[in-house]
Amino acid sequence: MAKKAERTTAYIIETVAPIFNKYGYVGTSMSDLTEATGLTKGAIYGNFENKEALALSAFQYNQNQLLSIIDEKLDVPGQALDKLFSLIRFYRQYDVFTLPFGGCPILNVGVDAQNNNKLLSAAVKETIKEIEGKIALVLENGVNAEEIRLPVPPLQFAKQLFTMLQGAIAMATMTRDRKYLVNTIAYLEHLVNSEIEKLK
Repeated sequence: MAKKAERTTAYIIETVAPIFNKYGYVGTSMSDLTEATGLTKGAIYGNFENKEALALSAFQYNQNQLLSIIDEKLDVPGQALDKLFSLIRFYRQYDVFTLPFGGCPILNVGVDAQNNNKLLSAAVKETIKEIEGKIALVLENGVNAEEIRLPVPPLQFAKQLFTMLQGAIAMATMTRDRKYLVNTIAYLEHLVNSEIEKLK
């Protein structure tokens, strides 16, 4: 019986995650959720304490998928620069990757929850810190292995890199023009090559 309940919970989260991501916490109605899942309000809330708990689980589901692919891209064989370029190349197709999510969960939920849901807003901030930390660790390991030399501390470089990536995602999303993303990625590749000194 427990397994059936777990399967139902997982089904609800997977089904509603793109809806919350696309329409936001306030913009997602109970009828949106019941229609998508084919379940009653009682059946949904039998698995979650309230709408906020469900929205948080939905964000965490999208977050886990994003963090998993970032780990995969940063875990490629090679030196620090190989790993960094692997991540940057992934972001060239980021809009395609996040299409099933209903768009970028960091951008969508981060902006939507800013003034109406402290829990969701905090979860987005933690996700941003985690991604920046993953990038910084790759850079720090590269410095320690004497593969690269950075003009600034690893975390500062990681924050600037991620800021530019998210800015490009925001512009591409708002204008529906993916050239913002593609052109920024091309510029970042050039920037990384010119700013990071390769030692080996």
